[in-house]
Amino acid sequence: MTGAGPLLRRAGDRGWLIECAGTRPADVATAIRRRPWAAGLRDVVPAATTVLVVAEASGGMDPLAAELRTLLHEVGTRSSGPAPGRTVVIPVRYEGADLAAVAERTGLTAREVALLHSGAEHAVGFFGFAPGFAYLDGVPEPLRLPRLASPRPRVAAGVVAIAGNQTVVYPGGTPGGWHQIGVTEERLWDIHAQPPNRLSVGDRIVFEEVAR
Repeated sequence: MTGAGPLLRRAGDRGWLIECAGTRPADVATAIRRRPWAAGLRDVVPAATTVLVVAEASGGMDPLAAELRTLLHEVGTRSSGPAPGRTVVIPVRYEGADLAAVAERTGLTAREVALLHSGAEHAVGFFGFAPGFAYLDGVPEPLRLPRLASPRPRVAAGVVAIAGNQTVVYPGGTPGGWHQIGVTEERLWDIHAQPPNRLSVGDRIVFEEVAR
């Protein structure tokens, strides 16, 4: 494909990589999964700016490319994006270890940070880094900060943190260089649950402030 829209590139013998210029990868991935021909796919993997589409077999890659180009044109010209995913409410106590530092760096009060974050529209963009690590798009512009210069070696499950335009609810046990602004008792990743991941790409996330 040419122009400013998504670009389709071959990725191995069974894959197509979509570079989603100007289009949310989560929207593209959701639209692909809803197509009848998606039954012939092994996986659809959205990332920060791309979507990897992996077929079950190497035959039929050109017809698959044609289907993807048609879909990308429809997604790019649609006035309203794909139907939203589920709405998941996550109660948060805004008392994170970095809340005061975030407030100072952004010129806001801690209360204003909490109100801005809980009042924004968030959505699951993609997963990565570790099992259950969901990148949630939608951090308001005034709260967008780069990651910490020195990551913490281990972050507990349920810590709500921000960096750039994204929020994460840590699944637990991983290092973390994001700014910790809150904590939730909700468990979004549980290896004993079926499925273990409570969230899906495209889900709308509502952070609901609760009393400390």
